[in-house]
Amino acid sequence: MYMSLTGPLCHSVPFILVTSQVEAPKRLHIQQQPTPAPLKRPTNLSYGHGSSVAMKIGFMGLGVMGMPMALNLARKYSLTVWNRTPSKYPLLRQAGANVADTPQQLVQHTDVIFTMLFNETAFKSVLDSEFKQALRGKTLINTSSVSVDFSKYLADQVHQAGGHFIEMPVSGSKVPAEQGQLIGMIAGDPSVAERITHLVEPITKDAVYCGEIGMGLKTKYAVNLYLITMTAGLAESMALARAQGLDIEAFGRVLDAGPMASAYSKIKIAKMISQDWSAQAAIKDCYNITQLIDSASNALGAQSPLIHLTGLLYKQAIDQGLGEHDMIAVEKVLGLNSNKEVNLLQAGPGPSPGSARS
Repeated sequence: MYMSLTGPLCHSVPFILVTSQVEAPKRLHIQQQPTPAPLKRPTNLSYGHGSSVAMKIGFMGLGVMGMPMALNLARKYSLTVWNRTPSKYPLLRQAGANVADTPQQLVQHTDVIFTMLFNETAFKSVLDSEFKQALRGKTLINTSSVSVDFSKYLADQVHQAGGHFIEMPVSGSKVPAEQGQLIGMIAGDPSVAERITHLVEPITKDAVYCGEIGMGLKTKYAVNLYLITMTAGLAESMALARAQGLDIEAFGRVLDAGPMASAYSKIKIAKMISQDWSAQAAIKDCYNITQLIDSASNALGAQSPLIHLTGLLYKQAIDQGLGEHDMIAVEKVLGLNSNKEVNLLQAGPGPSPGSARS
């Protein structure tokens, strides 16, 4: 049974958040379960609706997804950002955001911290003793795609530091992130999850509670398996259409009118027709996710051949210098001029999750 939790929040707790904006109210669906033990939390701040205390939000990681999420948060909250490279700062400064010199400084000056970092390697590079010490009394909301084991490790580190941890991977790419229309898959202590629902409204159109730490990521794996393999199939169909000499615009109209058409497919079809490879979801990021899914599937003894083959396609695209391109640019690997020497069915597995460059 599910119940909607949209009423006033009953407890106070500081939070660290990374997210984006939307105007419509959001719903957090939490499965009814026994009430957890009370949390030790500060009592001088309240983060419920109508709080008189200005919420200070931190956001770490300003990539393809992080930048629009941070911009949406900046429109509603006092926001401080940090990124490994400073080139993204001017636009956020124009939106009123503050810039921290270090991750530790960001945590010290915020209540809730959102993280949207590339992978586990990037996360480990900021997770030093000073960073963890600054987490006391704060809430860290991780929206990055990592392994379940690493998410549990993060939760332990944050809890040991005296803070609270929420796992919230998101479903959606650059355009939904810009529109504040991402889907959040929340996991962690349900009482903490309830208290942060209004904080994620600027970046989500819905936030669904999935259970204990790890369940949000497992949900994302299943969702992304469908999305990534479907996108690769769409790219393969376009590659075949070009190889057959079809009128590509006419082919696109047929797809757009067909039973599998969606807002998502129409965006990707338009990009392929115009050969616009600017990233809405970069190939390097999608490859990282395929490795997480493949690893999780293998650990369970489950059969996921499609995601394995798709991962090999994305790895080949990266090897051809396409890592920063949109995921639909995998069509280039499949086209007439692609490298035919690579037999995907015989290729070995890619590197383990978290080993990609940050």
